[in-house]
Amino acid sequence: MSINRGRGLQAGALGTFDTVVMAVAGSAPAYSLAATTAVLVGAVGTASPAALLYCAIPMLGIALAYSYLGRIDVNAGASYSWVGRTLHPFLGFLSGWALVVSATIFMVAGSLPAGSMTLALFDEELAENTALSTVVGAAWFLLMLLVVLGGARLTVRAQIIMSGVELALLALFAVLAVFHTDNARVFDWSWLGFGQFDGVSGFASGALIAAFYYWGWDVTGNLSEETRNSRRTAGLAGLIGVGVVFLLFEVFTIAVNIILSSGQIHANEANVLAVLGEEIWPGWGGKLLIVAVMLSTVATLETTLIQVTRSLFAMGRDRTMPAALGKVHHTWNTPWVAIAVVGAVALAMFVASNALGSVGEILSDAISAIGLQIAVYYGLTGLAVVVAYRKMLLKSPANFVFGGLWPLFGALFMFWVFVESLGELDPAAIAIGVGGLAAGVVPMLWYWRQGSDYYRPAKLDATHTIESDYVPAGHPPEHVRVHEGLPTDF
Repeated sequence: MSINRGRGLQAGALGTFDTVVMAVAGSAPAYSLAATTAVLVGAVGTASPAALLYCAIPMLGIALAYSYLGRIDVNAGASYSWVGRTLHPFLGFLSGWALVVSATIFMVAGSLPAGSMTLALFDEELAENTALSTVVGAAWFLLMLLVVLGGARLTVRAQIIMSGVELALLALFAVLAVFHTDNARVFDWSWLGFGQFDGVSGFASGALIAAFYYWGWDVTGNLSEETRNSRRTAGLAGLIGVGVVFLLFEVFTIAVNIILSSGQIHANEANVLAVLGEEIWPGWGGKLLIVAVMLSTVATLETTLIQVTRSLFAMGRDRTMPAALGKVHHTWNTPWVAIAVVGAVALAMFVASNALGSVGEILSDAISAIGLQIAVYYGLTGLAVVVAYRKMLLKSPANFVFGGLWPLFGALFMFWVFVESLGELDPAAIAIGVGGLAAGVVPMLWYWRQGSDYYRPAKLDATHTIESDYVPAGHPPEHVRVHEGLPTDF
């Protein structure tokens, strides 16, 4: 694939620790728990821990797909590039488009809680004011937009501070929850069993919401061009990120089911974690967990901005979207045009969101819609790795399981959840989720007719020696020797 790369991103800006932090922050543990737990419990009740468990298994398969594909193609577009070079360029474009649309929707779904949590630190009633929450959330969003514009190093420094405080607070309350006995239910191991679900459709609706919990760790793939030794680091960080957030999600979801009543959960659907904190530590607990959620929300706004702007950068560079999106700032080495466009679109959506209802109502539809889009591009990525490694899968048990069987299971699971959920979701969520995907057909066909080289790809095949398409300025091409389908430095 012959594509004019132009000026590149900030190569080698992130190390292994930095990338792991970004992976964990991308899944936003505190935000996901605060914003999504009420939705999940409302859908499947005490089977919510089981939904997270059974979704974690295929999600690890998708993380393995990212790890294996990242070894043979370093590209800021990640799934957009991998799916396009293995399955079909049209499917690759739709993978990238699904990420762009889901991330853009999240700008509203994430910024509203950032605003409401900030206001809740001062007055609980103010937090219910959607208009004021939108203004404060937009201010946080603009701040993160400037941080992302400043480059990968600035981004990760801010991330380490925000996520560090968030994870410390979550760890503290995880320990306190274990010893909390007042008005608590008794934990039942059946909560982790499959029989708790209301049939197959009930499981599917829970799994779709659970997918939203985990979403975001794949920011490591979009940061691969800015990561040192990214063929190893980006994929490893994604796997560690999924493992860390799984443990946090399980501990706190079980704690919510044990400590809070169904009435408390329903009445505080946009702020469940704060109520949990108040029950565990009256007086201070609620405020401290509001701080954790606020930091988590702002942190994941930052990682989501990374994902959407790097994806648009890759698309602009490949000329499958306006070429201006592929322009990089000469000082900060960031895709400044893509960042400006995302900022403008998101701010317009903030204004429109005021007509949609309360924070809780907006979150419920947005989470389901985003879940549909996540299922599409994760599922296609799981298939892509099987195609890329198809000639190597029988050469070793590890290749077969980790590069083939497990990712394939993850892909089939995602597609199954997508299809099953279409019969269960509200029309608004389906319209946002499917309609957003369908809108991508217009730019896809337009730039295909314009003759973008992306639609004439060099096939991605793990049996061949793959030279990275991206060559950092001032560095020689990275030649990767392949032994049984895997680079020797892995």
